[in-house]
Amino acid sequence: MLEIPTTRPTRLCLVRHGETEWNAERRIQGQIDIGLNPGGLRQAEAAGRWLQRAGLVALYSSDLQRAWHTACAIGAATGLDPIAMPALRERRYGIFEGLTYAELAASHPAGYAAFEARDPDYDFESGESLKAMYARVTGCLQALAASHPGMAIGLVLHGGVLDIVNRFVRGTPLEAPRDFLIPNAGINWIAWDGCRWAIEAWGETRHLEPGALDELPT
Repeated sequence: MLEIPTTRPTRLCLVRHGETEWNAERRIQGQIDIGLNPGGLRQAEAAGRWLQRAGLVALYSSDLQRAWHTACAIGAATGLDPIAMPALRERRYGIFEGLTYAELAASHPAGYAAFEARDPDYDFESGESLKAMYARVTGCLQALAASHPGMAIGLVLHGGVLDIVNRFVRGTPLEAPRDFLIPNAGINWIAWDGCRWAIEAWGETRHLEPGALDELPT
């Protein structure tokens, strides 16, 4: 019988950064460069230990320090040097950055309504729309997958980026309510087989202490 050759899928391990004080305060960070709090550093180290035997051949990270420090902890455990990738940065939230959700609702009611409705064209007056972010993130994701065919690579990124990735892989509209978790330092696996994307695992937190935050809007 003639055997049909198979190709090993390209697997991407996506890790949200560890917790920051602003996560705990439900304060929007966007591209403001906030570092990890002590709990977030422990989460990053735990993710690194969990991924020691994952077979990663490369590690990419947003260059914002909360992601970068998480990637450095993972790199220390896996023997990989993180590679900075600005295209993996969090969404630019413009006038929303630095404010809590409660403050936003009070000070920018119309903008907050558009934000909660997931208006794909709303850009916070000086930030980034969901449509623009989708193009940025998916372009980077596909380029990285194409650069490592049949291999497993790690990406350390942000909650908003993971929201886009999940929707891209599942084909979910940008404006649909979120129906999945994005915990701090959660581990997610997606795969590309040359024809289609698939989610292998999502929101894994068994490596973490109880209480990893998912403070993102739905």
